[in-house]
This record gives sequence, C-alpha cells and structure tokens, in this order.
Amino acid sequence: MTGRIPKDFIDQLLTRINIVDVIQARIPLKKAGREYMACCPFHGEKTPSFTVSPTKQFYHCFGCGVHGSAISFLMEYEHLEYTEAIEALARILGIEVPRENDAKSMPSARKAKLTDLYSLLGEAAKLYVHCLTQAPEAQAYLQKRGLSAEVIKQYGLGFSPDDWHTTSRQFAAHYEQEQLLASGLQLKNEAGKIYDRFRGRLMFPIRNRKGQVIGFGGRILGSGAPKYLNSPETEVFHKGSELYGLFEARQQTRHLERLLVVEGYMDVIALAQFGISYAVATLGTATTQQHINLLFRQVPEVIFCFDGDRAGKEAAWRALETTLPELRDGREVRFLFLPSGEDPDTQVRKVGCATFEESLAKAVPLSKFFILGLKEELGFKAESTLHVSEDSALFANEAKRLLDLMPDILIKQPLMQEIQRLSGLVLGQEAHLTEETQNPRQYHSKFKGKYAEREPQGVRAKTAKDFEVRKTPVRYAITLLVHSPELVTEIEHPEKLLDWGLPGLDLLVKLVATIEELPEMHAAALLERFRDTPHEKTLLKLMLWQPQSNDEALLRREFQDCLQRMKIQATDKAVERLVAKDQTQGLSEQEKHDLFSLLNERRTK
Repeated sequence: MTGRIPKDFIDQLLTRINIVDVIQARIPLKKAGREYMACCPFHGEKTPSFTVSPTKQFYHCFGCGVHGSAISFLMEYEHLEYTEAIEALARILGIEVPRENDAKSMPSARKAKLTDLYSLLGEAAKLYVHCLTQAPEAQAYLQKRGLSAEVIKQYGLGFSPDDWHTTSRQFAAHYEQEQLLASGLQLKNEAGKIYDRFRGRLMFPIRNRKGQVIGFGGRILGSGAPKYLNSPETEVFHKGSELYGLFEARQQTRHLERLLVVEGYMDVIALAQFGISYAVATLGTATTQQHINLLFRQVPEVIFCFDGDRAGKEAAWRALETTLPELRDGREVRFLFLPSGEDPDTQVRKVGCATFEESLAKAVPLSKFFILGLKEELGFKAESTLHVSEDSALFANEAKRLLDLMPDILIKQPLMQEIQRLSGLVLGQEAHLTEETQNPRQYHSKFKGKYAEREPQGVRAKTAKDFEVRKTPVRYAITLLVHSPELVTEIEHPEKLLDWGLPGLDLLVKLVATIEELPEMHAAALLERFRDTPHEKTLLKLMLWQPQSNDEALLRREFQDCLQRMKIQATDKAVERLVAKDQTQGLSEQEKHDLFSLLNERRTK
C-alpha cells in the first residue's frame, strides 16, 4: 500500500508500544537503575554502553552514538525502511497502518474518519438504550441487581437484540461496510460472512474523557460464553489506556480526590448506586502503566480493590509492580481486599456506603503490601520470620529488584531499611547507586559561565562526553520539558518567548506546540516528530541529559527558575542593545522610556 502515514498515527503508535519489549525480544537487556543496558548490537564491545530508557522510550549507545525510538531500532537492527518499521510495530499491537495519498488532505481526511467512528458508536449507544425499553428480560435483570433508573441513565446502559444483523439494518444506509467493521460493532469470519459482534447482551458504553463513546462491553443474559465481551482494539478504542467510568466519575465529582479501581462494569455501577461515584474499572485487562499515568493525572490517591482470594492477591501484586515506576512523592497507593466470595457490588449492598468507605480508609498502604505481598509471592507466610539464609537472600534479592523500579522518593529508604531488618542482610551498595555510577559512560554536566552557580541541587543533568553541550537556561528548560511534558502548563504565553530573542527559543516554542497537540507524547515520540529537521541533532543531545530526581514539585520549581533566568537574560540583552545605541546614535523618547523600565525591572529582581 502506498501513501503517507499520518503523523498522529505514529505519535499514538510510539505512545502505546514499549521499546523495552521491542528490543528485549531481539537482544538481552539487564536492568540498571531506571534504565536497561546491553552490549551494543551495532558495534563490537565488551563493556555495555547501550542503554534503553523505559521512561523516555528511547535508546542510545554511548560507544557508537546510535540512538532513537522503537522505529529507529527496527530500521537499524532489522534493516527495514521507515514505513516497514512502523508496519512491524503496528503488527505487534494488532492494528492497521492508515495511509493517505494526498498529504495535504490527510489530516482532515483522518479527522473525518474518526468523527464518523465516534458518530457511529454514539448512535449505536442510543440504539441499545432504546432496545433496552423493549427487552423485558434485560429490565428484569437490572431490577434484580437493584439499579435505579437514574444510575441506568447515567451510565447509558442498553441492550443489543439477539439478532445477527441489527447493525446493518440500522446503519448501512448512512455508514459504509468498512466503517461498521472498523467500529468493532461487526466482524467478518474466515468465510467472509459479516455479522454483529454483540447479540442478546446487556450493553455498557465505554466513554473516553470527553464523553465520546469509543467501545462497548456486553454481558450475556442467562447461559452462554463468554460472560463479558468487549469491543476489539480500534482506532478510537485502546483498552490498555482507558478506564471504564472515569468520564462519569468526573461528571459526578468535579474535584476528585481519589479513585477506586475495581474489576468489573457492575462493580462501578453498583458503587455509584450507593453514592460512591469515584470508582473506575480496567477493561478486561491487567492494570497497565498507561492506566497508572491516567489515574495520577486525575487524583493524588488511588485505591485498588480486589477479591481477597489468591487470584485477587495475584492481580493486586501485578498492579503493585506496574505502579512502582510511576510513584512520586505526594502520590498515595493503597490496596483493599474484600472478604472471600465478595466483590464491590455484593459488599456495598451488604454493609452500605458508610461502612464500605470506612474500609477504604483502612486499606493496606503500598509499603505494607510491598512486604506482605512479596512474602506471599515467594511462598512464605505473610507473618512468618525468614529463618534460613537462603530465604533471606531470596527475599532481599527480589525486594531489591522491585526497589530498583522505584524512583528516589521518600518512601524508598524506609522500605529498604525494613527489608534489611526482616532479611538480616544489608542490601548491596548497588541499591543506592545513582545513574551516574550505574552508567559509567554518563557523567554530570555543570552549568558553565554566568549561570554555573545556579544549577539546582539534586536535579543535575547527565550527558555523554562525546555529546557534551553547554548548558543554558533555555536548553535546561527543553531537557525538563522532554522529561516531564506536563510542565508545559507553566508557560502562559509560549508565542511571546520568541520576543526574548535567545538562542534555542525557536526549538522550545515548537516543542511546546507539539506537546500541547498531544499531551501524552513521551520523549521518543517527540524526537520522532523532529526527524530530518534542523532541530533533531540538538534535541538528541538535550535528551541525553537526565534529571536525577523525579520529584514533580522540584522539577516544576526548576522549570520556573529556567523561565525566570531566561527573562533576566532577555532583559540584559535588551538593556545592552539600548545602551549601545544611546552611545552611538542616541535614543528616542520611547526608547528612553523602555530603557528606564528595563533598568528598573532589573533592579527589582
């Protein structure tokens, strides 16, 4: 197939793919702090200098200099063309690569296609709501579950008739067959027969954060399998990055303080029925890092709720492992385990809203579950003492592996001390190593010249010697922005930055515009946007710097400080220009006024 691949598709592709999985499937990687390392596959070496960053989704070899995203790696490693590498990544995710023959019309054409999908899915949701009014069996089921008309309306529950071709009859006149298949409402079998995916099911519309219907979950009434059926992955529905009930939770409670993560649609709805409107559910999949990031963009506190049986404990442990790299100071994670045989739906009906919320307040903190859950994972009783050295070593070694996943936050040191107390072993010094020690080819690059003394303590950036570049406030701001794109909100009027006339501001402004276009874009996707542009080389050098702290408040202060120092530099530059003109040509009255204002502004800083 010919034609250009839309940039927004490449952005989404790189956001969803995990570069560690892509590379580890081809060469062995070893965990080293927050990154992974290996001997470079592109040049002969005995000491590993090839690093992979799961945070930035970026690889770099400090020996030969190769670098890039998952796309670049496949191009280099498997000798693929650019489009072939994108197609290979898309196959991993099981999605189709869109094409647009007319590059100028591509954005509008793709936008129209997505608009049609949203429109079709929205109309399908309305159809299912109407069908529910004519389905006594489904109404009886909802009545049995004790759901009010209000909560049924709030979550848009509906019913799909037990018919193979309802979708075609209702929508074929306004939508093409390709759109009906692309929406996930219909599917085609090997014989080429097309039929409805959802038949005779209670329907739960899944909405994105804007309230648009992006997919459905369907529950069978009576006997049959599977009990629950979800929409497939489509261009608008990615179950690994969406949470059922989040839109409704935000509608009910504008200022959310915490979110309760449960396992099922009915759990979310039953809790809402009893006044607990801040529950969400993953969509038939384990908790992903995208889920964790989405949760913490909404609230500072997340409570995972699981059944108290073995399967529930295992699911909770997987959620803990996924959460560890995303922990930050100020973020709280706890775990609630329900009595055996209970789920949130049955439990809240049994004890009521007040008692259920009291149990949330007593949920197990992450630090406690870290210890208890690790013991159970290793086959030890939760309250047991580690009697033999082999058990202690196994416990300490696995604990260290998990601690290496965590950023350097306040909770980490007490956890380490507790593990050492329980195991009777002192964790290897490597547990305390910074990235500077773990990656000997990296080192700290100090501010040079005028602003050297103002480098922030605890947030020192690192680069490779072969890529050393003078650090300025503008460059450091770019580094921080690549590391934490959410800092873009600190810039009130980015277009005015260009008026300051400082080197590098054009790249900073373009970076801001790119992040605002797609806020979830990580470092590798940003670099991909600048492929084959004059800024690519500079951005690569700045990406090699890595703030050593992940403290969001500290990074925000550093970014604000960069903006302030940039403003001071711009003021100094304007004063020098006006003073030089005054000495040679003289100044107009307006210029004299400007000089006076600038000098006064500089004195007040």
